[in-house]
Amino acid sequence: MTDLAAHAVVAPSRAGVRALLGTETAVVRVALAVVALHVVDDAFLQPGPGNSAADHVAGGLVPLALLIGVAVVYPRLRAGFRACLALAFGVLAITTGTEAAYYATHGGMSGDDYTGLLAVPAGLVLLGVGIVTLWRSRRTDDRRLWRYVRRVLLTVAGLLVVGLVLFPISLGYVVTHTARAEVPKAELGAKYENVAFTTSDGLRLKGWFIPPKNGAVVIAFPGRAGPQKQARMLAAHGYGVLLFDRRGEGESEGDPNVFGWDGARDLHAAVAYLRTRPDVDPERIGAIGLSVGGEMLIQAAAESDELAAIVSEGGSGRSIRDDYANSRGVQAKAGVIASPLPVIALATAVFTDGLPPPSLESLVRRIDSTAVFFIFATHGQGGSERAPNRHFYAAAHEPKEIWEVPVGDHIGGITARPAEYEQRVLGFFDRELLEQS
Repeated sequence: MTDLAAHAVVAPSRAGVRALLGTETAVVRVALAVVALHVVDDAFLQPGPGNSAADHVAGGLVPLALLIGVAVVYPRLRAGFRACLALAFGVLAITTGTEAAYYATHGGMSGDDYTGLLAVPAGLVLLGVGIVTLWRSRRTDDRRLWRYVRRVLLTVAGLLVVGLVLFPISLGYVVTHTARAEVPKAELGAKYENVAFTTSDGLRLKGWFIPPKNGAVVIAFPGRAGPQKQARMLAAHGYGVLLFDRRGEGESEGDPNVFGWDGARDLHAAVAYLRTRPDVDPERIGAIGLSVGGEMLIQAAAESDELAAIVSEGGSGRSIRDDYANSRGVQAKAGVIASPLPVIALATAVFTDGLPPPSLESLVRRIDSTAVFFIFATHGQGGSERAPNRHFYAAAHEPKEIWEVPVGDHIGGITARPAEYEQRVLGFFDRELLEQS
């Protein structure tokens, strides 16, 4: 009689666990399916303007394979592992919805943004499942001291996973899916034309062009917002100026990449366009790049000699290769490897279907006939601009110049020292674009 009673109690308990797990798995799989729908929509069904499904093979298939894999193995895992997976993919699901949330408030949603919005509640569901499963699976049958020590250790491990894995992956997604959506008001101090040109990989880029009075043109880069002060300064002294939205930004086609891995293609297309204009001397084309714009200019100048002179202001690094190259000493290089930077680079590579560009220092060495001018602020980006720019200058061929702005913020030389900035930058372009031609 006792055995029958025990069996009656245990059997319903096991059945209840199976039923509960079945419900949990179903909820998780539905949420993962919603996220997978957005991945397919984003990568293959509705890629951005100027792109095709072939541009997102890795960016679509890798996340899709992970989502399917988790859905398959989920019910076979212990409760703790299930909770961790639900929490991790909940965070990543919400991250995939940031693109839709951003464009909903900056220029309006389109294409895959609507399935992106669905990914947000799906991510919240996964987070809820993870929290509930973690709470239900907590152990309370061991010694209290070890119980709390174990929980502290698990919390620390969780924070490390967030910092070294989840955050870098999320960052890689955001920088390759969101960019400035609006075109700013033109405050250039001169008459300009609306222009458009096409890159070597078929993307249509749009911008503004101020015709020159002296035959020389300077590309002010990147975008049409940040370089307007430089554009006004140059136009006031007779230079033509080209400002344009880089790929994935404003009115230009393509996928964004805040790190600018493909930005050199945009610059090559801009130079090719300028060389077709009858009011531009093809031997008098220069460029000034701010922050990542300066970094992209270095690559463009290394790949072609069609830019007569470039000013790189505030550039330091845009990939793991730069972080490693800029680090001097075994300990510093080991710190780069142990940081979130490799995961950021890997995630960015997957989402862009591309590899990180060569280090800037190696590219500087390849610049042959283009004059280079490096500008950086002493306190720019926490003082991290000084060492890389000094290395760039040492590696560069003549003619070359460097200026350390003792005050001001990152790319803030024109504001902190306006008269000296104008004297130095205009003096550089006058020598290299006017006197040398």
